[in-house]
Amino acid sequence: MANHGENLLEWLCDAHAMARQAEHALRAQAERIVHYPKLKTRIEQHLRETIEQQRLLKGCITRLEGTSSRLKDAVGQVIAFGQGAWGALRPDEVIKGAISSYAFENLQIATYTSLIAAAKTVGDTATVHVCERILRAEQAMATWTLQHLAELTEGFLLRDAAGLEAKG
Repeated sequence: MANHGENLLEWLCDAHAMARQAEHALRAQAERIVHYPKLKTRIEQHLRETIEQQRLLKGCITRLEGTSSRLKDAVGQVIAFGQGAWGALRPDEVIKGAISSYAFENLQIATYTSLIAAAKTVGDTATVHVCERILRAEQAMATWTLQHLAELTEGFLLRDAAGLEAKG
């Protein structure tokens, strides 16, 4: 049976792997978006935030004398690659990508909410502050995505109806 600190460390490693997965997914998405400049700009901003989050999480893991899991990071990269490859084949990739991104942001929100509670339980205020910072960024991205989803969908449908490339 793991103690609270071991659980926290394991969950931080999971969060790091999830951030690596997010980085690869965001990078692939940003590279293919052409016709939706607001979306591309926001994804590129969140990509920079995600890379910084990895650094912050790695710092927490190191401080707790752990190491991030190369296996988990690799699995996350494979999943992100598969998602990107599948999306690239879909004519409605931009819409499916936005919907998936919103769902993934909410998974991350739940993850960091749980990590904050775990870090508070073990008295790790440094990790609490890191996770609160990351949580705010994930909440902001989820809010932005939801606020722009209807506009993005309408833009896609208009481009598609006009016979213009609507995919990305």
